[in-house]
Amino acid sequence: MAFFKEKTKNFIGIDVGLSGIKLVELANDGGHARLVTYAYYDLGVNNFEVLFNEKIEETAKTIKEMLAKAKCTTKNTVAAVPVSSVFSSIISVPSGNEKELKAAIAWEAKKLIPVPLEEIQLDSRVIDADGKADGGKKISRVLLTGAPKTLVNRYIDLLNRRCGLNLLSLETEAFAQIRSLIGRDRSSVMVIDIGFQRTNISVVENGVPFLNRSIAVGGDSITQSISQMLGISYQQAETMKRDIRSLETFAPSGDLAPILTTLMKPIINEVKYSFSLYQGQGGPGEQRKIDKIILTGGSALLPRLPEFITQLMNINAYLGDPWARVVYPMDLRPILDEIGSRFAVSIGCAMRDITD
Repeated sequence: MAFFKEKTKNFIGIDVGLSGIKLVELANDGGHARLVTYAYYDLGVNNFEVLFNEKIEETAKTIKEMLAKAKCTTKNTVAAVPVSSVFSSIISVPSGNEKELKAAIAWEAKKLIPVPLEEIQLDSRVIDADGKADGGKKISRVLLTGAPKTLVNRYIDLLNRRCGLNLLSLETEAFAQIRSLIGRDRSSVMVIDIGFQRTNISVVENGVPFLNRSIAVGGDSITQSISQMLGISYQQAETMKRDIRSLETFAPSGDLAPILTTLMKPIINEVKYSFSLYQGQGGPGEQRKIDKIILTGGSALLPRLPEFITQLMNINAYLGDPWARVVYPMDLRPILDEIGSRFAVSIGCAMRDITD
């Protein structure tokens, strides 16, 4: 979803989240994304009202310090809007010329969106033109997305006015992750993004997010569960969450499945529900299936999580690598591997004009 667009050679992708701020600058190097610089800062706030209201000046100061320390060379920026704040739906409208299609989309949007359209910044993308509905009439399937204008204005205020950046576009997290984690792969992929306070689940088909769900359970909840289960401090639990040797002390047989089942229960339930929901969207006689699962987000680094999800869902699950489509110095590989799952959104934003 791009609310406003402009072309540039180098630009910054920025992800302002509850757990922290991630930014990366990429250059278009002969049609390939090349890493220029990156930075991240841990925040750990409770909600976006805090970020954009109570801590707005602190957030802006932090971003400016990150830009300076990372020695960014451009002000041109693409930022991500959280999935939980965005309306998204696949709609079917009668095919027609541009004017007729626009009117049909607006009519459907009025029926689907529970707030006045004047308060929403809408974006639409035709994903299947001139299909046929029952009765033989031609229809177009359209991906409709929208974000509250108040939220859009907050990003403009933060990044343009307070940080001195040039905000080229606002993108949904889902589209940013498609660029960085999926690329031109046209198979059906479930992306499970385990963030600080939320887990976002998207099912991507032919490069389009057909299903988006978000639940208020994330890495913070997992850390709290470890802390309570083992009677240790939150800080110790956070460290243990990424240390397989520490977790194995509580699973002497080496089988982490029982502890992962306990820690991941709400997320697993939502994954199974999303899986069933996607399968149920197929037409008569159509069997939809998911080909692979990609894990991302800070808590995707939970030891043996890909293997656990693979066994549970009987579908190959992988830890996503957002650097796979980026050229970078090989001596940075160890640190980039360590932080990669946190950077999928910011990298995807920075790739917009390079891959789209």
